[in-house]
Amino acid sequence: MFLTDPKTRKKDILAAAGFLAVMVFVGIAAWTGWKYYKETPPYIDPARYPISGIDVSRHQGMMNLDATVAAGFDFIFIKASEGESYKDPNFRLNYDKAIHAGLKTGAYHFFRFDIDGITQARNLMEAVGNRPLDLGVAIDVEEHGNARGVDMETIQFRLISMVEYLNLKGLRPIIYTNARGYVDFVENTLPGCVLWICGFTDPPIAAEWTIWQYNHRGEVPGIKGPVDLNVFNGDRSQWETFLLEQHYDPEEHSK
Repeated sequence: MFLTDPKTRKKDILAAAGFLAVMVFVGIAAWTGWKYYKETPPYIDPARYPISGIDVSRHQGMMNLDATVAAGFDFIFIKASEGESYKDPNFRLNYDKAIHAGLKTGAYHFFRFDIDGITQARNLMEAVGNRPLDLGVAIDVEEHGNARGVDMETIQFRLISMVEYLNLKGLRPIIYTNARGYVDFVENTLPGCVLWICGFTDPPIAAEWTIWQYNHRGEVPGIKGPVDLNVFNGDRSQWETFLLEQHYDPEEHSK
């Protein structure tokens, strides 16, 4: 048996520790760089995307949306509901402020994987009430913050059920998701849907999309803290056509 000299063994241990430290540093640097690349918003050319908007919930607190409009924003999606019974406590106030400021307004619902789709649609309709919506409603479909362990077929069935129920009520739901969510929940189940895509590359997805959420940390006059920023995929003429297609007036559909 050959015994390693203590000094040599100590050098080997120090060398291994140094190598491990370097690899950890490289791994952290690579992860940080990848995260920065994935989450750094791309440059948005206003000539290419002249219609811009935001989406908000109670997390934005009190807002001065008149200042937001003065800064050039055109539209807003406001969280109305989530799951079976949750209703955003600031929806009514945010809606009134948006209408007063002249923003084109839509409402969105956070879709829960573990709750029946029709139940969720009814909760959204209750939250919206008799309020007209220029952009109609959007369904936020994403894994982040959602229930685990629900099989894909069940999620898809519940999403389709929610969309069909809203269609019967005169709404043309917009589906909000990211690239992975599009493949998992939308691509083969809701072809031709109006797509609101979240992404940090240009283009955000290799599919037809209508609205692009490109920044989670926008700075918007009249609002404290970070705000999601969005653009419409088209010019002002196409925007007006889109508004005609999406407009929802509860009174028209209650007759």
